[in-house]
Amino acid sequence: MATSQSDVRTVLVVDDSAFMRKIVSEVIDGSGEFRVIGTARNGVDALNKIHALDPAIVSLDMEMPELDGLQTLAHIMSETPRPVVMLSGVATERADDVTIRALELGAVDFVRKPSGQISLDLAAVADRLLNALRACEYANIGGVRMLSRPFQVLAERTPRALVGATRAVVIAASTGGPRALAEVIPNLPRSLGAAVLIVQHMPAGFTRSLAERLNLQSQLPVSEATNGEPIAHDRVYIAPGGYHMSVRTGDSAACIALDDSPAIWGVRPAADPLFRSAAAHFGRASVGVVLTGMGRDGAAGLRTIRDAGGVGLAQDKATSVIYGMPQAALAAGGAHRIVPLEEMASAIVEMLNGTFVLAPL
Repeated sequence: MATSQSDVRTVLVVDDSAFMRKIVSEVIDGSGEFRVIGTARNGVDALNKIHALDPAIVSLDMEMPELDGLQTLAHIMSETPRPVVMLSGVATERADDVTIRALELGAVDFVRKPSGQISLDLAAVADRLLNALRACEYANIGGVRMLSRPFQVLAERTPRALVGATRAVVIAASTGGPRALAEVIPNLPRSLGAAVLIVQHMPAGFTRSLAERLNLQSQLPVSEATNGEPIAHDRVYIAPGGYHMSVRTGDSAACIALDDSPAIWGVRPAADPLFRSAAAHFGRASVGVVLTGMGRDGAAGLRTIRDAGGVGLAQDKATSVIYGMPQAALAAGGAHRIVPLEEMASAIVEMLNGTFVLAPL
């Protein structure tokens, strides 16, 4: 059945490069699923076009004169909220950090621009862009609220001796995850009494920037995990992009295991291997958390944690950018409770302390 013009979602393409506006527009219009309703050459032009054309989705360049991508995104999310896909340039530490900041502000997803020979790179970028636009169709932008703890760099922490973990919190996140993690991790107390292990669906490089940014604002030290390192209480480990992460029983304590085995649910890292291994090692002393994201990664793993005597939490629909993963976790029977994002950190603490009332769902 042919798609009618009224069913096609409209997109405003924002980029200071006329060439990139042309390339991105051709990809979008050629999909048959989306239609370019207009283009803008910078942030000021974009805000004017948004008010005039009311596009369903905005593709937004990160680096622009007058008003850059982050500033423009902040205006969009505060004045005329709608799904935004960020287009970032060549991979650098600064570019990756800015991308994480954009995701914290509420961007649904990001796409690397073509680099090198456009003809060789465009097909992969086109697929990635269209997938990001499809994710926007499911995005609950009303669930993106201001962070309860605005970004702030905390004072330097006094180093503590590493104590092998006997309890663990394992977290799965995908689309909308960086913003959700920016709400949860900085609100966990320094004396949590458990290790925190996170799988965020994200390519290599970005996971390091995510860890560094969370580390600046959290009471718990946050780092990108390395293979074989011991898992300690009161530390946060983020699976590096491109590697599955799991818990391995070492000679005297649990340690991190990384592997590059095939993708699961189309992603690597995936949360299910982490959740299953946490259930096997920590059993009743494990808390599983499934946050916002597309798909069903973490659903089977959360059920495994529950079956091992641990506890499962899932983010609620109202605060999820995309409710797919939490909904799948609920359907699989792994979640004891559904929790709004702003209450997730306290719910984790209460679960660890045994003070959370597990009322029927």
